[in-house]
Amino acid sequence: MEPNGSGSDASRQVQVRFVTRLPPPLRVPPASMAVPSHLTRFGLSDIVNLLLKNSDPDHENQPFDFLIDGELVRMQLDEFLIAKGISAEKVLELEYVKAVAPRKQEDPRPHDDWVSAVDGSNSSFILTGCYDALARIWKSGDASECTHVLEGHNGAITSAKFIDIRGVENEQNFHLVTGSKDRLLRLWKCDAAKRRGDPIRVGAYKILVGHTSSVQSVSVNPSREMICSGSWDCSIKLWDVKESEEDGDGNTISLKKRKVNSKTKESEDARLEGAATSTLVGHTQCVSVVTWPDPDVLYSASWDHSVRQWDVPSGKETWTMVCGKALNCLDIGGEGSALVAAGGSDPVLRIWDPRKPGSLAPIFQYSSHSSWISACKWHPRSWFHLLSASYDGKVMLWDLRTAWPLAVMESHQDKVLCADWWNHDSVVSGGADSKLCITSGIEIQ
Repeated sequence: MEPNGSGSDASRQVQVRFVTRLPPPLRVPPASMAVPSHLTRFGLSDIVNLLLKNSDPDHENQPFDFLIDGELVRMQLDEFLIAKGISAEKVLELEYVKAVAPRKQEDPRPHDDWVSAVDGSNSSFILTGCYDALARIWKSGDASECTHVLEGHNGAITSAKFIDIRGVENEQNFHLVTGSKDRLLRLWKCDAAKRRGDPIRVGAYKILVGHTSSVQSVSVNPSREMICSGSWDCSIKLWDVKESEEDGDGNTISLKKRKVNSKTKESEDARLEGAATSTLVGHTQCVSVVTWPDPDVLYSASWDHSVRQWDVPSGKETWTMVCGKALNCLDIGGEGSALVAAGGSDPVLRIWDPRKPGSLAPIFQYSSHSSWISACKWHPRSWFHLLSASYDGKVMLWDLRTAWPLAVMESHQDKVLCADWWNHDSVVSGGADSKLCITSGIEIQ
Protein backbone atom coordinates (compact mmCIF):
# COMPACT_ATOMS: atom_id res chain seq x y z
CA MET A 1 0.00 0.00 0.00
CA GLU A 2 1.40 3.39 -1.01
CA PRO A 3 1.76 5.95 1.77
CA ASN A 4 -0.35 8.68 0.08
CA GLY A 5 0.54 11.17 2.78
CA SER A 6 3.42 12.57 4.73
CA GLY A 7 2.16 12.97 8.26
CA SER A 8 4.80 13.68 10.86
CA ASP A 9 3.57 10.75 12.91
CA ALA A 10 3.07 7.89 10.47
CA SER A 11 2.19 5.52 13.34
CA ARG A 12 -0.90 7.49 14.40
CA GLN A 13 -4.09 5.60 13.62
CA VAL A 14 -7.83 6.18 13.62
CA GLN A 15 -10.67 3.70 13.93
CA VAL A 16 -12.88 3.51 10.82
CA ARG A 17 -15.80 1.48 9.58
CA PHE A 18 -16.35 1.18 5.82
CA VAL A 19 -19.98 1.33 4.65
CA THR A 20 -21.51 1.55 1.20
CA ARG A 21 -24.74 1.55 -0.78
CA LEU A 22 -23.13 -0.42 -3.58
CA PRO A 23 -24.45 -3.92 -4.38
CA PRO A 24 -23.25 -6.93 -2.29
CA PRO A 25 -20.24 -7.92 -4.45
CA LEU A 26 -18.70 -4.56 -3.51
CA ARG A 27 -19.53 -4.60 0.21
CA VAL A 28 -16.84 -5.21 2.82
CA PRO A 29 -17.37 -6.61 6.34
CA PRO A 30 -18.87 -3.98 8.69
CA ALA A 31 -16.30 -4.44 11.45
CA SER A 32 -14.25 -1.40 12.47
CA MET A 33 -10.48 -1.34 11.99
CA ALA A 34 -7.51 0.91 12.64
CA VAL A 35 -5.92 2.68 9.65
CA PRO A 36 -3.07 5.22 9.46
CA SER A 37 -4.45 8.73 9.90
CA HIS A 38 -2.29 10.16 7.10
CA LEU A 39 -4.01 8.09 4.39
CA THR A 40 -5.71 9.83 1.48
CA ARG A 41 -8.56 8.44 -0.62
CA PHE A 42 -6.02 6.45 -2.63
CA GLY A 43 -4.71 4.56 0.38
CA LEU A 44 -8.27 4.04 1.66
CA SER A 45 -9.21 2.69 -1.76
CA ASP A 46 -6.31 0.22 -1.55
CA ILE A 47 -7.67 -1.06 1.76
CA VAL A 48 -11.22 -1.51 0.43
CA ASN A 49 -9.92 -3.35 -2.64
CA LEU A 50 -7.82 -5.62 -0.41
CA LEU A 51 -10.85 -6.44 1.75
CA LEU A 52 -12.95 -7.15 -1.32
CA LYS A 53 -10.26 -9.40 -2.74
CA ASN A 54 -10.12 -11.35 0.51
CA SER A 55 -13.82 -12.12 0.06
CA ASP A 56 -13.63 -12.65 -3.71
CA PRO A 57 -10.26 -13.59 -5.24
CA ASP A 58 -11.63 -12.64 -8.68
CA HIS A 59 -12.31 -9.05 -7.63
CA GLU A 60 -10.61 -6.52 -9.90
CA ASN A 61 -9.23 -3.41 -8.24
CA GLN A 62 -11.09 -0.19 -8.93
CA PRO A 63 -10.87 3.35 -7.52
CA PHE A 64 -13.23 4.50 -4.79
CA ASP A 65 -14.12 7.84 -3.26
CA PHE A 66 -14.98 8.32 0.43
CA LEU A 67 -17.50 10.48 2.24
CA ILE A 68 -17.59 11.58 5.88
CA ASP A 69 -20.88 13.18 6.96
CA GLY A 70 -21.87 13.54 3.31
CA GLU A 71 -18.69 15.33 2.17
CA LEU A 72 -16.06 13.84 -0.10
CA VAL A 73 -12.60 13.42 1.43
CA ARG A 74 -10.03 15.22 -0.72
CA MET A 75 -7.10 15.41 1.71
CA GLN A 76 -5.40 13.26 4.34
CA LEU A 77 -7.77 11.80 6.91
CA ASP A 78 -6.21 13.68 9.83
CA GLU A 79 -6.27 16.98 7.89
CA PHE A 80 -9.92 16.46 7.02
CA LEU A 81 -10.86 15.75 10.63
CA ILE A 82 -9.09 18.89 11.84
CA ALA A 83 -10.65 21.04 9.10
CA LYS A 84 -14.15 19.80 9.93
CA GLY A 85 -13.72 19.69 13.70
CA ILE A 86 -14.40 15.95 13.90
CA SER A 87 -13.01 13.96 16.80
CA ALA A 88 -10.46 11.29 15.94
CA GLU A 89 -11.32 9.40 19.15
CA LYS A 90 -14.58 7.93 17.86
CA VAL A 91 -15.08 5.34 15.13
CA LEU A 92 -15.35 7.15 11.79
CA GLU A 93 -17.96 5.91 9.35
CA LEU A 94 -16.47 6.10 5.86
CA GLU A 95 -18.97 5.65 3.04
CA TYR A 96 -17.27 4.53 -0.15
CA VAL A 97 -18.62 5.02 -3.66
CA LYS A 98 -17.21 4.30 -7.10
CA ALA A 99 -14.82 7.04 -8.13
CA VAL A 100 -16.04 9.24 -10.95
CA ALA A 101 -13.24 9.22 -13.49
CA PRO A 102 -13.06 8.88 -17.28
CA ARG A 103 -11.83 5.49 -18.43
CA LYS A 104 -11.68 5.89 -22.21
CA GLN A 105 -10.83 8.65 -24.69
CA GLU A 106 -12.21 7.94 -28.16
CA ASP A 107 -10.65 9.18 -31.37
CA PRO A 108 -11.78 12.78 -32.03
CA ARG A 109 -14.24 13.54 -34.83
CA PRO A 110 -12.62 16.20 -37.04
CA HIS A 111 -14.50 19.25 -38.37
CA ASP A 112 -13.54 21.96 -40.83
CA ASP A 113 -13.83 24.82 -38.32
CA TRP A 114 -14.58 25.55 -34.67
CA VAL A 115 -17.10 23.18 -33.08
CA SER A 116 -19.38 25.64 -31.30
CA ALA A 117 -22.42 23.51 -30.38
CA VAL A 118 -23.02 19.91 -29.28
CA ASP A 119 -26.10 17.99 -28.14
CA GLY A 120 -25.78 14.55 -26.54
CA SER A 121 -29.46 14.02 -25.63
CA ASN A 122 -29.94 11.29 -28.27
CA SER A 123 -28.62 7.89 -27.20
CA SER A 124 -27.65 6.83 -30.73
CA PHE A 125 -26.45 10.05 -32.34
CA ILE A 126 -24.48 13.19 -31.49
CA LEU A 127 -25.38 16.56 -33.03
CA THR A 128 -22.72 19.23 -33.60
CA GLY A 129 -22.79 22.77 -34.95
CA CYS A 130 -19.75 24.36 -36.55
CA TYR A 131 -18.35 27.72 -37.59
CA ASP A 132 -18.36 26.47 -41.22
CA ALA A 133 -22.17 27.03 -41.12
CA LEU A 134 -22.89 23.28 -41.14
CA ALA A 135 -24.45 21.00 -38.54
CA ARG A 136 -23.46 17.34 -38.48
CA ILE A 137 -24.91 14.16 -37.02
CA TRP A 138 -22.52 11.44 -35.83
CA LYS A 139 -23.43 7.80 -35.26
CA SER A 140 -22.39 6.20 -32.01
CA GLY A 141 -20.01 3.25 -32.17
CA ASP A 142 -18.37 4.33 -35.40
CA ALA A 143 -14.96 5.90 -34.98
CA SER A 144 -15.56 8.85 -37.26
CA GLU A 145 -18.79 8.29 -39.20
CA CYS A 146 -20.76 11.43 -39.99
CA THR A 147 -24.19 10.25 -41.17
CA HIS A 148 -25.85 13.59 -42.02
CA VAL A 149 -24.74 17.11 -42.93
CA LEU A 150 -27.29 19.88 -42.39
CA GLU A 151 -26.63 22.74 -44.80
CA GLY A 152 -28.29 26.09 -45.44
CA HIS A 153 -27.07 28.58 -42.84
CA ASN A 154 -25.03 31.55 -44.02
CA GLY A 155 -23.15 32.05 -40.77
CA ALA A 156 -21.55 30.11 -37.95
CA ILE A 157 -23.91 27.78 -36.07
CA THR A 158 -24.05 28.79 -32.42
CA SER A 159 -26.61 26.30 -31.07
CA ALA A 160 -28.01 22.93 -32.17
CA LYS A 161 -30.61 20.74 -30.45
CA PHE A 162 -32.52 17.54 -31.01
CA ILE A 163 -36.23 18.30 -30.72
CA ASP A 164 -37.38 14.68 -30.93
CA ILE A 165 -34.79 12.55 -29.09
CA ARG A 166 -36.41 9.14 -29.51
CA GLY A 167 -33.96 7.98 -32.16
CA VAL A 168 -33.94 5.02 -34.47
CA GLU A 169 -35.27 2.49 -31.98
CA ASN A 170 -38.82 3.87 -32.17
CA GLU A 171 -38.80 6.30 -35.07
CA GLN A 172 -37.37 6.34 -38.59
CA ASN A 173 -36.51 10.02 -38.37
CA PHE A 174 -35.78 12.77 -35.89
CA HIS A 175 -36.44 16.48 -35.66
CA LEU A 176 -33.76 19.14 -35.01
CA VAL A 177 -33.28 22.90 -34.67
CA THR A 178 -30.21 25.07 -35.20
CA GLY A 179 -29.47 28.74 -34.53
CA SER A 180 -26.85 30.81 -36.32
CA LYS A 181 -25.03 34.08 -36.61
CA ASP A 182 -27.10 34.62 -39.77
CA ARG A 183 -29.97 35.65 -37.38
CA LEU A 184 -32.11 32.65 -38.35
CA LEU A 185 -33.23 29.37 -36.85
CA ARG A 186 -33.74 26.37 -39.07
CA LEU A 187 -35.81 23.23 -38.52
CA TRP A 188 -34.70 19.91 -39.95
CA LYS A 189 -35.99 16.36 -40.39
CA CYS A 190 -33.49 13.53 -40.85
CA ASP A 191 -34.13 9.92 -41.78
CA ALA A 192 -32.10 7.91 -39.28
CA ALA A 193 -32.70 4.63 -41.07
CA LYS A 194 -31.03 5.60 -44.33
CA ARG A 195 -27.42 4.45 -44.53
CA ARG A 196 -25.01 5.03 -47.37
CA GLY A 197 -21.28 5.51 -47.78
CA ASP A 198 -21.25 9.30 -47.80
CA PRO A 199 -23.10 11.57 -45.34
CA ILE A 200 -26.64 12.45 -46.37
CA ARG A 201 -26.95 16.17 -47.10
CA VAL A 202 -30.11 17.64 -45.64
CA GLY A 203 -31.82 20.99 -46.16
CA ALA A 204 -34.05 22.74 -43.63
CA TYR A 205 -37.80 22.35 -44.11
CA LYS A 206 -38.59 25.58 -42.28
CA ILE A 207 -36.84 28.84 -41.45
CA LEU A 208 -37.74 30.78 -38.30
CA VAL A 209 -37.36 34.51 -38.87
CA GLY A 210 -37.59 37.34 -36.35
CA HIS A 211 -34.29 38.04 -34.62
CA THR A 212 -32.47 41.16 -35.78
CA SER A 213 -29.03 39.97 -34.71
CA SER A 214 -27.08 36.74 -34.23
CA VAL A 215 -28.95 33.84 -32.59
CA GLN A 216 -26.80 32.71 -29.67
CA SER A 217 -28.77 29.91 -27.99
CA VAL A 218 -31.71 27.57 -28.56
CA SER A 219 -33.60 25.38 -26.08
CA VAL A 220 -36.49 22.91 -26.38
CA ASN A 221 -39.34 22.77 -23.88
CA PRO A 222 -40.28 19.47 -22.15
CA SER A 223 -43.28 18.83 -24.43
CA ARG A 224 -40.97 18.95 -27.47
CA GLU A 225 -43.56 21.16 -29.20
CA MET A 226 -41.98 24.55 -28.62
CA ILE A 227 -38.52 26.09 -28.60
CA CYS A 228 -37.05 29.36 -27.37
CA SER A 229 -34.07 31.31 -28.66
CA GLY A 230 -31.78 33.98 -27.23
CA SER A 231 -30.04 36.55 -29.41
CA TRP A 232 -27.58 39.40 -29.59
CA ASP A 233 -30.67 41.61 -30.15
CA CYS A 234 -31.26 41.19 -26.37
CA SER A 235 -34.57 39.36 -26.85
CA ILE A 236 -35.92 35.87 -26.21
CA LYS A 237 -38.37 34.50 -28.75
CA LEU A 238 -40.74 31.55 -28.41
CA TRP A 239 -41.63 29.39 -31.41
CA ASP A 240 -44.27 26.69 -31.95
CA VAL A 241 -42.65 23.82 -33.86
CA LYS A 242 -45.26 21.07 -33.82
CA GLU A 243 -44.55 18.58 -36.54
CA SER A 244 -47.10 17.98 -39.27
CA GLU A 245 -47.00 15.68 -42.25
CA GLU A 246 -47.17 18.65 -44.57
CA ASP A 247 -45.39 21.91 -43.77
CA GLY A 248 -47.90 24.44 -42.54
CA ASP A 249 -50.81 21.97 -42.39
CA GLY A 250 -52.11 21.98 -38.84
CA ASN A 251 -49.16 24.02 -37.61
CA THR A 252 -49.91 26.96 -35.37
CA ILE A 253 -46.88 28.96 -36.54
CA SER A 254 -47.92 31.84 -38.75
CA LEU A 255 -46.45 31.14 -42.17
CA LYS A 256 -45.66 33.20 -45.26
CA LYS A 257 -43.78 32.73 -48.50
CA ARG A 258 -40.45 34.47 -48.51
CA LYS A 259 -39.97 36.92 -51.37
CA VAL A 260 -37.36 35.80 -53.85
CA ASN A 261 -34.25 37.93 -53.69
CA SER A 262 -33.13 38.30 -57.29
CA LYS A 263 -29.61 39.26 -56.18
CA THR A 264 -28.84 36.18 -54.17
CA LYS A 265 -31.33 33.72 -55.71
CA GLU A 266 -30.92 31.43 -52.73
CA SER A 267 -32.89 28.21 -52.99
CA GLU A 268 -34.15 28.69 -49.44
CA ASP A 269 -36.03 31.87 -50.47
CA ALA A 270 -38.98 29.79 -51.62
CA ARG A 271 -39.26 27.86 -48.36
CA LEU A 272 -41.87 28.44 -45.71
CA GLU A 273 -40.95 30.75 -42.87
CA GLY A 274 -42.24 30.72 -39.30
CA ALA A 275 -42.77 33.67 -36.98
CA ALA A 276 -42.36 33.71 -33.22
CA THR A 277 -45.45 33.30 -31.06
CA SER A 278 -44.13 35.73 -28.42
CA THR A 279 -41.09 37.76 -27.42
CA LEU A 280 -39.65 38.20 -23.91
CA VAL A 281 -37.88 41.50 -23.32
CA GLY A 282 -35.80 42.56 -20.33
CA HIS A 283 -32.13 41.85 -20.96
CA THR A 284 -29.98 44.81 -22.02
CA GLN A 285 -27.18 42.87 -23.72
CA CYS A 286 -26.70 39.61 -25.60
CA VAL A 287 -28.88 36.75 -24.33
CA SER A 288 -26.09 34.18 -24.35
CA VAL A 289 -28.07 31.15 -23.22
CA VAL A 290 -31.65 30.01 -22.67
CA THR A 291 -32.91 26.81 -21.07
CA TRP A 292 -36.49 25.57 -20.71
CA PRO A 293 -36.66 22.92 -17.94
CA ASP A 294 -40.36 23.28 -17.08
CA PRO A 295 -43.39 23.87 -19.36
CA ASP A 296 -44.24 27.15 -17.62
CA VAL A 297 -40.74 28.31 -16.62
CA LEU A 298 -37.65 29.15 -18.64
CA TYR A 299 -34.33 30.70 -17.65
CA SER A 300 -31.93 32.98 -19.48
CA ALA A 301 -28.45 34.37 -18.89
CA SER A 302 -26.87 37.39 -20.50
CA TRP A 303 -23.82 39.51 -20.98
CA ASP A 304 -25.70 42.09 -18.89
CA HIS A 305 -24.53 39.98 -15.89
CA SER A 306 -28.00 38.67 -15.02
CA VAL A 307 -29.79 35.35 -14.77
CA ARG A 308 -33.54 35.67 -15.18
CA GLN A 309 -36.44 33.33 -14.59
CA TRP A 310 -39.50 33.79 -16.78
CA ASP A 311 -43.13 32.76 -16.39
CA VAL A 312 -43.95 31.52 -19.89
CA PRO A 313 -47.77 32.02 -19.90
CA SER A 314 -47.51 35.67 -18.81
CA GLY A 315 -44.13 36.46 -20.33
CA LYS A 316 -43.01 38.17 -17.11
CA GLU A 317 -39.81 37.88 -15.08
CA THR A 318 -40.30 36.12 -11.75
CA TRP A 319 -36.71 36.09 -10.45
CA THR A 320 -33.57 38.02 -11.34
CA MET A 321 -30.03 37.53 -10.08
CA VAL A 322 -27.09 39.79 -10.96
CA CYS A 323 -23.64 38.25 -10.49
CA GLY A 324 -21.31 41.00 -11.76
CA LYS A 325 -19.91 38.99 -14.68
CA ALA A 326 -20.93 38.56 -18.31
CA LEU A 327 -22.45 35.07 -18.53
CA ASN A 328 -21.83 32.48 -21.25
CA CYS A 329 -23.61 29.38 -19.96
CA LEU A 330 -26.49 28.28 -17.74
CA ASP A 331 -28.15 25.03 -16.72
CA ILE A 332 -30.82 23.96 -14.24
CA GLY A 333 -30.50 20.77 -12.17
CA GLY A 334 -29.37 19.46 -8.82
CA GLU A 335 -31.72 18.84 -5.90
CA GLY A 336 -35.30 19.06 -7.06
CA SER A 337 -34.02 20.25 -10.46
CA ALA A 338 -34.00 23.71 -8.89
CA LEU A 339 -30.35 24.77 -8.71
CA VAL A 340 -28.97 27.29 -11.20
CA ALA A 341 -25.41 26.75 -12.47
CA ALA A 342 -23.77 29.45 -14.57
CA GLY A 343 -20.36 30.57 -15.79
CA GLY A 344 -18.94 33.42 -17.78
CA SER A 345 -16.16 35.96 -18.02
CA ASP A 346 -14.05 34.63 -15.17
CA PRO A 347 -12.81 31.16 -14.13
CA VAL A 348 -15.55 30.60 -11.53
CA LEU A 349 -18.49 28.21 -11.87
CA ARG A 350 -21.30 29.48 -9.62
CA ILE A 351 -24.44 27.76 -8.34
CA TRP A 352 -27.51 29.48 -6.87
CA ASP A 353 -30.67 28.22 -5.22
CA PRO A 354 -33.64 30.47 -6.18
CA ARG A 355 -35.71 28.81 -3.44
CA LYS A 356 -33.70 30.63 -0.77
CA PRO A 357 -35.53 33.93 -0.27
CA GLY A 358 -33.67 37.17 0.40
CA SER A 359 -30.25 35.91 -0.71
CA LEU A 360 -28.65 36.21 -4.13
CA ALA A 361 -25.27 34.84 -3.05
CA PRO A 362 -24.10 31.60 -4.70
CA ILE A 363 -24.38 28.50 -2.52
CA PHE A 364 -21.37 26.94 -4.31
CA GLN A 365 -18.40 28.41 -6.19
CA TYR A 366 -15.78 26.36 -8.02
CA SER A 367 -12.64 28.09 -9.23
CA SER A 368 -10.25 25.47 -10.63
CA HIS A 369 -10.40 26.71 -14.23
CA SER A 370 -7.89 29.32 -15.37
CA SER A 371 -9.99 31.10 -18.00
CA TRP A 372 -13.57 31.93 -18.93
CA ILE A 373 -16.28 29.29 -18.46
CA SER A 374 -17.92 28.41 -21.79
CA ALA A 375 -20.32 25.59 -20.84
CA CYS A 376 -21.87 23.87 -17.82
CA LYS A 377 -24.26 20.95 -17.66
CA TRP A 378 -25.90 18.99 -14.85
CA HIS A 379 -25.83 15.22 -15.06
CA PRO A 380 -29.34 14.05 -16.11
CA ARG A 381 -29.62 11.46 -13.30
CA SER A 382 -27.60 12.90 -10.42
CA TRP A 383 -28.31 15.74 -8.01
CA PHE A 384 -24.62 16.10 -7.20
CA HIS A 385 -22.73 15.98 -10.48
CA LEU A 386 -22.16 18.49 -13.25
CA LEU A 387 -19.51 19.38 -15.80
CA SER A 388 -17.90 22.62 -16.89
CA ALA A 389 -15.86 23.59 -19.96
CA SER A 390 -13.52 26.51 -20.34
CA TYR A 391 -11.36 28.52 -22.69
CA ASP A 392 -8.42 27.01 -20.77
CA GLY A 393 -8.93 23.89 -22.92
CA LYS A 394 -10.26 21.73 -20.08
CA VAL A 395 -13.50 19.98 -19.18
CA MET A 396 -13.96 19.37 -15.45
CA LEU A 397 -16.32 17.05 -13.58
CA TRP A 398 -17.74 18.31 -10.28
CA ASP A 399 -19.49 16.87 -7.26
CA LEU A 400 -21.30 19.30 -4.95
CA ARG A 401 -19.88 17.38 -1.99
CA THR A 402 -16.34 18.62 -2.57
CA ALA A 403 -14.66 21.85 -3.67
CA TRP A 404 -12.16 20.06 -5.95
CA PRO A 405 -12.91 18.67 -9.42
CA LEU A 406 -13.43 14.91 -9.57
CA ALA A 407 -11.65 14.75 -12.92
CA VAL A 408 -10.00 17.06 -15.42
CA MET A 409 -10.18 16.14 -19.10
CA GLU A 410 -7.63 17.74 -21.38
CA SER A 411 -8.70 16.32 -24.74
CA HIS A 412 -8.57 19.63 -26.61
CA GLN A 413 -5.60 21.65 -27.78
CA ASP A 414 -7.49 24.96 -27.76
CA LYS A 415 -10.53 26.62 -26.20
CA VAL A 416 -13.43 24.32 -25.33
CA LEU A 417 -16.57 26.00 -26.65
CA CYS A 418 -19.31 23.48 -25.79
CA ALA A 419 -19.88 20.29 -23.78
CA ASP A 420 -22.69 17.92 -22.86
CA TRP A 421 -23.37 14.55 -21.23
CA TRP A 422 -24.05 11.63 -23.55
CA ASN A 423 -25.55 8.24 -22.66
CA HIS A 424 -25.16 9.10 -18.95
CA ASP A 425 -21.55 7.85 -18.79
CA SER A 426 -19.84 9.93 -21.48
CA VAL A 427 -18.92 13.57 -22.08
CA VAL A 428 -18.94 15.10 -25.55
CA SER A 429 -17.20 18.42 -26.18
CA GLY A 430 -16.25 20.67 -29.07
CA GLY A 431 -13.64 23.34 -29.37
CA ALA A 432 -11.57 25.82 -31.31
CA ASP A 433 -9.29 22.94 -32.33
CA SER A 434 -12.11 21.88 -34.72
CA LYS A 435 -12.67 18.57 -32.95
CA LEU A 436 -15.55 16.72 -31.34
CA CYS A 437 -14.09 14.76 -28.41
CA ILE A 438 -15.81 11.87 -26.61
CA THR A 439 -14.71 10.73 -23.17
CA SER A 440 -16.50 7.63 -21.85
CA GLY A 441 -16.56 5.20 -18.95
CA ILE A 442 -17.65 7.79 -16.38
CA GLU A 443 -19.71 5.95 -13.76
CA ILE A 444 -22.18 8.24 -11.99
CA GLN A 445 -24.17 6.59 -9.22
